[in-house]
Amino acid sequence: MLRIGVLGAARIAPSALLRPARASAEVEVAAVAARDPARARAYAAKHGIPQAYGDYESMLADPSIDAVYNPLPNGLHGRWTLAALKAGKHVLCEKPFTANASEARKVAAAARESGLVVMEAFHYRYHPLFRRAVAVVRSGELGEVRRIETAMCFPLPRFSDIRYNYDLAGGALMDAGCYAVHMARSLGGSEPSVVSASAKLQGPAVDRAMSAELRFDEGYTAGVQCSMWSSTVLRISARVIGESGEMRVFNPLAPQFTHRLTVRVRDHKRVEHFDRRASYDFQLDAFAAAVLRGEPVLTTLDDSIANMTVIDGIYRAAGLPLREPTP
Repeated sequence: MLRIGVLGAARIAPSALLRPARASAEVEVAAVAARDPARARAYAAKHGIPQAYGDYESMLADPSIDAVYNPLPNGLHGRWTLAALKAGKHVLCEKPFTANASEARKVAAAARESGLVVMEAFHYRYHPLFRRAVAVVRSGELGEVRRIETAMCFPLPRFSDIRYNYDLAGGALMDAGCYAVHMARSLGGSEPSVVSASAKLQGPAVDRAMSAELRFDEGYTAGVQCSMWSSTVLRISARVIGESGEMRVFNPLAPQFTHRLTVRVRDHKRVEHFDRRASYDFQLDAFAAAVLRGEPVLTTLDDSIANMTVIDGIYRAAGLPLREPTP
């Protein structure tokens, strides 16, 4: 049994961890920690978590906790993943992995030295829907790849939200675009360079929307679009265009609700549907298998560094400062 503690009374934890853990025979959510003891106790009572801690350090010092789930604000991901590693805990870290690529390399080095599992929580990547999408591209069915287009756009007009806070490493590219970048890289199969980028701003350094052009060494290109507030209100999709046909993936991030994969090659079209089990369930299965049995993960440390490297490149191309860790 893998006993996990939650860093912070986060809104994402019920869907990302608590519900999947209830359905797992291998995982128990054993504790939650928050900076406000009363909030930690209330969160634990509401969600049936046995132990509540009034600070993060106390939970990390608990020898009965094997691993932590880190859904803290972006700028705190690296700091508390490092603290968890120092305490001997495995880590399931929410995306984006860190504030920037330099910090990602630092965390990855510490993880490798520790021998512990550190896995970035790109949950969609573990669902059969996107595994199949990658397999279709790799199979050569579409012919030589020409173009990849990915998008993660949703409305968040509450501009006081921490996701718009530069001091917490916020911005549309960090919160939404990390998915679009990751999808493009996963489908592309190699590491792209950033050709250009354009941002729409909510504040002097905070993007509410971002679009970027990428180029892979193999010659094909990718268009990445993301937003938390723009004229594109809602768009979550991926598309690969090849010399022989194209593939479209509708709603790869929440396949338990509405999902499909469509492949069109010349005059033939097929639509594939997949397991409605939540992508977070598959992600937790993978994390538990990595910790308990040493099985490999899809979102590796090298993958996390590469994703943050592209994100940094997009910010530079858009003329914006890189995000920095929160002190």
